[in-house]
Amino acid sequence: MPGSDPNEEGLRALGRAIDGGDEPRAPRSAPTREGRGRHGRARPPRKHRWLKRILISLTALVLLAIAGGAGYAWYLNHKVHRIAVKGLSPGTTTGTDAGTENILMVGSTTRCGLAHQTAAYGLCTQGVTGVNSDVVMVLHLNPKNKSVSVLSLPRDLFVPNARSTGAYKIDAALYQGPSQLVAVIEEDFGIPIQHYVELNFDTFAAVVTALGGITMYFPDRIFDRYSGLRVLTPGCHHLNGVQALQVVRARHLQYWQTGDPTTYPYTWPQTPQSDLARILRDHEFLRVLATEVGKRGLGNPSTDFSLLKAVLPDLTVDSGFSLSDFVNLALTYHHININQAPQLTLPVLVGTFGTYVYKGGDFGYIEFPTEPLDHNVVDKFLGVSSDTNTMTGLPLPAPSSVKVSVVDGTNTATTTTATAAQLSHLGFDVVGTGATTPPAQQSETLVTYSQRTPTDEAAAQLVADSMSGAVVLDYGPTTNGAQVTVTTGTSFAVDATAPGASPAQSTTTTSAAPSTPTAATVASTSTSTPATGTGNQNALSSGFATPSPSNPGLTPWDPRACPAGVTGNAGNW
Repeated sequence: MPGSDPNEEGLRALGRAIDGGDEPRAPRSAPTREGRGRHGRARPPRKHRWLKRILISLTALVLLAIAGGAGYAWYLNHKVHRIAVKGLSPGTTTGTDAGTENILMVGSTTRCGLAHQTAAYGLCTQGVTGVNSDVVMVLHLNPKNKSVSVLSLPRDLFVPNARSTGAYKIDAALYQGPSQLVAVIEEDFGIPIQHYVELNFDTFAAVVTALGGITMYFPDRIFDRYSGLRVLTPGCHHLNGVQALQVVRARHLQYWQTGDPTTYPYTWPQTPQSDLARILRDHEFLRVLATEVGKRGLGNPSTDFSLLKAVLPDLTVDSGFSLSDFVNLALTYHHININQAPQLTLPVLVGTFGTYVYKGGDFGYIEFPTEPLDHNVVDKFLGVSSDTNTMTGLPLPAPSSVKVSVVDGTNTATTTTATAAQLSHLGFDVVGTGATTPPAQQSETLVTYSQRTPTDEAAAQLVADSMSGAVVLDYGPTTNGAQVTVTTGTSFAVDATAPGASPAQSTTTTSAAPSTPTAATVASTSTSTPATGTGNQNALSSGFATPSPSNPGLTPWDPRACPAGVTGNAGNW
């Protein structure tokens, strides 16, 4: 490849050779005809003979190193756990996001799947057998401008298709396998996934260890009794793999404040919104980790093989993700400045009412989606305009082409009638109404499509984009022969302006003024059209906080990169 670093080209060639299926061997050197020896060949001068021997010896050492390294990489590549993942998208071929790739990256909580059981993680033999996605991130890669962006999905987000049996928190999808988690992200958020990568605790710790550890700055004392994190001395600390894992897994973080005991952290205050706070720390950790890798440099054989050795044996990927794909992606994007790459978090409504009871089941602490913020963030993440079908890159359809039914999901018939009228006024073809039993005291508004085709999901996206509040896409049966069914929830509004319409085309509707701020009202702080239309505006029974930001800042006690020139010491853990 013209202009490529020789080390990079070597790695690309190595990846292609390994994917070929045959174990690489050292190339044979061709016989030379330089000089003559005992059989009538003229000898070169003694000085030249010694130089030749030195060069031959060095060449032999290089060839042995290449053969050994390639052979070992071939071995490691065959240790990668490859699985069949259904539902992966072929990728968009039109629009501004044509040729882009989305890689779903999952941090699994499996203990039973670890090669070596570690008490610090919880033991499979002691009943710690759950398999959830502790971390759910989507990596968006754009080869046109070699840009990278990251979108995190909060693990406590309650979504309708989390399980094949119905609604659950999104982290529970992995229990039914990677295909189910891919389906959730594509069906409920309209984000196409091309590849799947899963790391476990061992993989993560091994990467940090392969780099010789990393250094982070702790501005204050922090503690997490569940992850094992215990930093009692502020300052820069050098972390090994296990300690780094304690940082990124900390979801019940406690921090010291003036007046608290400095050596007894169990009484320290706990950070609010534990799920979202951990995502923020994880993003900062990724910046520090990427900076450390950048210092070592991909294309540096020592770093590359250390990372391959650390990652590959404990890595799970989809069967179509080859080693050469992995190498090419790494080398294509390794020049990215991670500090400039967008790292976003999907905005959510955090429940403040305690545990969530849905259809009689207790789901613990949960979060709801929030429109139009989620729509805006997904579009920004994918680099598309608001009128784009995110699964295909094509324009969304016209409202008049979409048949919609409305189902009352809250025992509020007047809201259902008003919602149907408002959607009809926006141009949708409303074909009927109905009712169903409310699933919970607080419920999401579901925008359901029954066929998993680009056309039907695009129609559902258009309808969802016309609403604000706790609204989410849903793949399932529709009613009245409609292409899309809206099942009303406890807090939503139909926007007064259709997607893509000019202000002159907006409509005016009236509704009872809510007694408390609503999710729909809060949503109007985004750049989208304010939610001033008809809907059920009960502020989710006042059980949710205001929407979380997509790119929050660090709190004063969060760990972060060390100041330039400062080295770390082993901490008090």
